[in-house]
Amino acid sequence: MKIQTITTEFAPAERDSIRIVELQSKTIAQNRLLCSMINTVSEMLVVLNSKRQIIFANDVFTGLLGLPDGKTCIGKRVGEAVNCINAFKSEGGCGTTEFCRTCGAVNAMVEAKTELKSEKECRILTANNNAFDLRVKATQLDIEGETTTIFTLNDISSEKRKQTLERVFFHDVLNSAGGISGLSEIMPDINDRTELMEVAEMISRASENLISEIQAQRYLVAAENGDLTVENYEIESFKILKDQADLYSKHEIIGDKYISIHKESENIIVTTDAVLLRRIIGNMIKNALEASLPETVVTISSKKNKEVVRFSVHNGTYIPRDVQLQLFQRSFSTKGIGRGLGTYSMKLLGEKYLKGKVGLESTIENGTTFYFEI
Repeated sequence: MKIQTITTEFAPAERDSIRIVELQSKTIAQNRLLCSMINTVSEMLVVLNSKRQIIFANDVFTGLLGLPDGKTCIGKRVGEAVNCINAFKSEGGCGTTEFCRTCGAVNAMVEAKTELKSEKECRILTANNNAFDLRVKATQLDIEGETTTIFTLNDISSEKRKQTLERVFFHDVLNSAGGISGLSEIMPDINDRTELMEVAEMISRASENLISEIQAQRYLVAAENGDLTVENYEIESFKILKDQADLYSKHEIIGDKYISIHKESENIIVTTDAVLLRRIIGNMIKNALEASLPETVVTISSKKNKEVVRFSVHNGTYIPRDVQLQLFQRSFSTKGIGRGLGTYSMKLLGEKYLKGKVGLESTIENGTTFYFEI
């Protein structure tokens, strides 16, 4: 009989049968001293067989998943157990998709096979749009003649949130406040009324940007805590586009770039939470402006296809594939430590709260388009 080979885009896809996995699990369970030691560890810990399948999980790990015991995890891979959004995108499961190439967890497991141990950071976004920032360690260990990997997961989400808040409030917000303060100081010395009005308008815009930054953090914290209230009502898509185009055309980020509403855009009545929709499209525009070259145009549009409305933001810059694969993960950023919440918040607000779909298309020939379908 011909054995079917499961394709993979990264780590091996082959698995041991459930019968073999259960025997491996039984071997671990019978070692009471080992089980006791594993369950005294304060970190999430699983024991993996040579095919990266879970054969034992400690109480901390099962507690995180809300499981009565570790038996439910047996035979699964880590990404499948925690419901990683990418774990079910291929027949081979966790570790075998294109996205897995940039996953710290799978890379640590693979590296430990040759280096005996490995430590990395890992970002996981679940199918329910819950996000985890983890520090993972993989250590190769022979147990009762069985080659296993001791795999620990330490939740560093609070550490990452602290870095982000420090970046936003001690850098971005402080810069905005400093700009307002500097402009205010020179106002008494300005005698020309036209110049005075220009400075007053600059202060007004800087104040709006400052409030927007603070509100963005407030929305994100509420969304992650499940405290965000959605208020749906009808609104025209053109109004959303024009409001955001006007806002970011006056934003400090615009520089010498331009925002244009696509000539083939359709004005569609949408029933949704307009505040959250503006936040999503605003983040798309902001990302596009940051990525764009000088003297280029960012194009925004709204179009209807059957019962789906697509809002999109396009710029001419290509996003490398390895960046694309990580772009919607919490804390991932190409702009340094403490950034990376813009694209993640699009996904969280757009999919978890507005029940739509957020994605991107990026090629060297056509540039990059972020979209939100609802």
